[in-house]
Formats: sequence, C-alpha cells, structure tokens
Amino acid sequence: MPHFQKILRIETQAKTLHRITFNVAAVIADSGIQLGMCNLFLRHTSASLIIQENADPDVLLDLETFLSTLVPEGNGYIHSTEGADDMPAHIRSVLTHTSEQIPIANGRLMLGTWQGIYLWEHRQHRHTRELVVHVSGE
Repeated sequence: MPHFQKILRIETQAKTLHRITFNVAAVIADSGIQLGMCNLFLRHTSASLIIQENADPDVLLDLETFLSTLVPEGNGYIHSTEGADDMPAHIRSVLTHTSEQIPIANGRLMLGTWQGIYLWEHRQHRHTRELVVHVSGE
C-alpha cells in the first residue's frame, strides 16, 4: 500500500480558526492516492484541529466564544512561564483534537457538504504550526 507524507507549515494569527481544507486537499492531489485515508497530526500542544461548519462564520465565532468562556485566560494556573494564555491553550487543545482521520475516495477528501478542516490557534500571538499530513491507500 503506497504512503505519502508531507509537513505543512501554517502561519497562524492570534486566537483564530484557520481553514486548511484546501491545503490538505492539495497534498491529497500530490499523493496520487485515489482511495484511502488521510491522517492529520498537529505537532503542537497549544493549538488544535477540528472539522466543522464551513459555510456560516458565526459558527466559528460561537465556538471561540464558548471555549473562551469554558477555559478563561488568567493568572490562576500553576503553569504560567509562557504567559497567561499558555495553560488555557493547552487545556483547549485537550478538549478538542491534535489529530484527525478523513477517508479519501476518487482522490478527494470525503468531507460532508458543510464540513471544513480548521487549525485552531489558541494562543494570543501568531505562530508557525507544523501539520503532518500522511496519506495511505491506492
């Protein structure tokens, strides 16, 4: 079974959901694999991956508001050497995901009509995040 792997470097903005569906789809196209699986792994502990609504941006705003309320930033955490946003970012990534699996058919991601892949930056400053895209199949 053929395998194809690429590391994408994604520049994020502070505390934002970045749609990366097209970035991942380009790796699938480069792989030449028509039927298989796409495994995504984010090499960070203060950002995450989600598959979510890609049509109405209000959904993403509501998600950010909810998670910020659920896990507030502040000085109440023991781990604070990297700033008041660091420990909450770690908690937010635990509550979401750092990996996803998506089936591939006909050389395309089998996402639903309204689904998109997002890298969710949980920190207050921009970062360069590394996403491992591993494609296997035939």
